[in-house]
Amino acid sequence: MCKSSILRTLLVCWLVAILLSPLTAVAASPAVVIDLRGAIGPATQDWVGRSLKQAEQAAAPLLILRLDTPGGLDFSMRKIIASILDSKVPVVTWVAPAGARAASAGTYILMASHIAAMAPTTHLGAATPVRLGGISGSDAPQEKTLASDPMAHKMVNDAAAYMRGLAARHGRNAQWAEQAVREAVTLTAQEALQKHVIDLIAADIPELLRKIDGRKVTLGDTERVLHTNGIGIRTVEPDWRNRLLSMIADPNVAYILLLIGIYGLIFEFSSPGHIVPGVAGAIALLLAAYAFQVLPVSSAGLALLVVGLTFIVAEAFVTSGGVLGLGGLIAFVLGSIILFDDDNISVSLPLIGGLALASGAFLLWLVGELVLLRRKRSETGAEGMLGEVGRVQRGFSHQGWIRVHGESWRAESERPLTKGQKVRVVGVNGLVLKVEAIEES
Repeated sequence: MCKSSILRTLLVCWLVAILLSPLTAVAASPAVVIDLRGAIGPATQDWVGRSLKQAEQAAAPLLILRLDTPGGLDFSMRKIIASILDSKVPVVTWVAPAGARAASAGTYILMASHIAAMAPTTHLGAATPVRLGGISGSDAPQEKTLASDPMAHKMVNDAAAYMRGLAARHGRNAQWAEQAVREAVTLTAQEALQKHVIDLIAADIPELLRKIDGRKVTLGDTERVLHTNGIGIRTVEPDWRNRLLSMIADPNVAYILLLIGIYGLIFEFSSPGHIVPGVAGAIALLLAAYAFQVLPVSSAGLALLVVGLTFIVAEAFVTSGGVLGLGGLIAFVLGSIILFDDDNISVSLPLIGGLALASGAFLLWLVGELVLLRRKRSETGAEGMLGEVGRVQRGFSHQGWIRVHGESWRAESERPLTKGQKVRVVGVNGLVLKVEAIEES
């Protein structure tokens, strides 16, 4: 074989190796598996969003959401669905293990996924927003309940259209998807497969990967064929950040942390040197800010809350007759009520009421103490000497020395005074006390 033929052969082999190397790398990358258990909330939203980004960076062939949830917050659910729809990695939502469910928010997430799968003996559905459902114990049908509440009717229509659109996007049963919202219907895994609500049933992940191999999914405007048979899997557990967020992302916990932070910093700045309030306040405020980054916080509510607390504390330093404190209490309550910009997320009203009563009690005590303080005679400085009683050290006719509180003071009197005579301070002129004699019986 001539040299030119050998070179051409080597060149072709090199080009083929370059073209096949990305496919080999993709095939070698394992599928990422994450577990979504329990209620859907801000921590779940953060966990799914970050997992999708990490899967994209690692060039993972797909992300599997192993789902078991009773539902959760509408705000967090929609954020998760937005992440799935924008994902560059195919998302397979698998309701598992046996006995698991994808209720309420879980059904929406299942419908939004590129592949919807369930394990045997699992179920899904009941996707009507809980706060908009029928009255407990009422015999009235759902239609009557919605008709009596125009806002509820409007929001259920919105949820039904949203669910119908998600199902239609992936060619699933949009009619049943709407029923799941309007009538809270449920299906077992086998029923869901028969009604074309899901794509397949798989008992475990290896079976799931075999069944989705060769399927086409749409990512944005492009189609992709899944090559999953025999690929590895990598299960990712929540990190410390997600565990911390799951604890503090509760609206009530974040609210309390915010109050601790604001009060701690206010007291530290008003009385520098205590250190503990400042340190505790700074830590609590940072934790609250971390929680608020995944919660729908209202800027107006947060501003009212901060202004209200500032006014309440300012009452201790500014003479306002309670006006600042009362205005601050009103702003505090209003800000607490509208702190979160979502109908399904709010601070507990009993918690707001309890803290408002505590702040009101503190305000009444503070105003009362200030009134008593203003009425009380000063005990220090020049004003504190008025009315005090002393004795003349040496007799004098105009100016001399007297002893008050064990200290010698220069004094002046309009009448002559004798040694040892008792006098009362009636005025202060710089460092000279004006005194008058006390008649002793």
